[in-house]
Amino acid sequence: MKIEFAPRSLPLERRLQTASVIQWVFSFLGLDVPLDIQVLNLELVIHSVAFLVIIALYAMWWAFDWETPRKGGRRSQWIRNWVTWRYMRNYFPITLVKTADLDPSKNYIFGFHPHGVLVAGAFVNFCTEATGFSRLFPGMTPYMMMLNLWFRVPFFRDYLMSGGLIPSDKQSASYVLRKPGGGNVLVIAVGGAQEALDARPGAFTLLLQNRKGFVRLALQHGAPLVPVFSFGENELFDQVENPKGSWLRWTQERLQKVMGISLPLFHARGVFQYSFGVLPYRRPIYTVVGKPIKVQQKRDPSQDEVDALHERYMEELSKLFEEHKAEYQVPADKHLSFI
Repeated sequence: MKIEFAPRSLPLERRLQTASVIQWVFSFLGLDVPLDIQVLNLELVIHSVAFLVIIALYAMWWAFDWETPRKGGRRSQWIRNWVTWRYMRNYFPITLVKTADLDPSKNYIFGFHPHGVLVAGAFVNFCTEATGFSRLFPGMTPYMMMLNLWFRVPFFRDYLMSGGLIPSDKQSASYVLRKPGGGNVLVIAVGGAQEALDARPGAFTLLLQNRKGFVRLALQHGAPLVPVFSFGENELFDQVENPKGSWLRWTQERLQKVMGISLPLFHARGVFQYSFGVLPYRRPIYTVVGKPIKVQQKRDPSQDEVDALHERYMEELSKLFEEHKAEYQVPADKHLSFI
C-alpha cells in the first residue's frame, strides 16, 4: 500500500485542528474498554501516598456526587467555550443549520440521526458552543444523552458533564423534560451504539423502525419532537465489511449486548499520513435541525398513540432529508431507509 504523508509545510492552523481532534478521539477511544480494565490500570499506577490521598478524596466526593449526572449534570460554560472545540469544528468543518425557531418556554426532544461512528457532529454542536448553539437557539440549553457506563468512570464523568452530557436512562431524561419554565433540549442519538455498526460512507439506513422509547417520553412530557439529520456524519470513517450474518457482525452484536457499547472496526487517516489510522477524514458535516412536531401530553399513552407519533416522526425526518440532500451533495437517488 502506498502511504501518502502529510506535507511538512502545513500551516499552524491546520496542525492545531488536527491536535484538537486527536485529543477528542483518544479521550473516548482510551475509555472504550470494559470497566474492569480501567480498574486494573488504576491499580498499576497507585504507588504513591499522594496519589492515594487524591483517590480517597475523590472517592468521598464521588459518593456525595453520585446522583448529579441524573439530575442534569454539571455543565461548564468555560469548557464548552474552549478554543479547542473551534479548532475541532474547523477540522471537518462542522456547521449547525437552523430551519425553525424554538419556543424557550417549552422543553424539546431532538432526535439525532445518524449516530455515525463517534457522533462527532452531535458532540460539537450540542456539547460545545463551537457552532453557536446558544446564538442560534437563544434561551435553550442542550443536554445530550450518553451510555450510563461512562458516568461510572472516575474523573471522565466530570469531563462529560462539563459539556452537558447526561446518562441515557429514563430518570435522567425525565429530569430534563420536567424542568419548569422550559428552555431545555434533550438530544438523543436514537440509533445508538448498534447503529454505529452500519456507519460507513454512503450509508443512509437508520435504526429507527422499532426505536419508540423517545416517542413515548415525548408524549408523557408533552415535549415537541424535533428531527435532526447530520449530513456527512457517516462519511468520516471507513469500516471493515460486516454484513448481517457474518462472523464479525455476530461477534460485534454479542459484545454490544454484553458490554453496552459497539466495537466497529473503523479506519480513516493518521496524524502524519493520510493512508490509515483512527483519525476521521476531513469531510464537512452539516447538522440540520428540523421543525418541531407538536405533541399533546399523555401521561399514559396507548401503543396506538405511540405508533402514530412515531410514524409522523419518520415522515418528518424523511421530509427533512429530501428537502436538504441536494444542497449537501447527496445523490438524487439516495433516500432514507429504516430498519
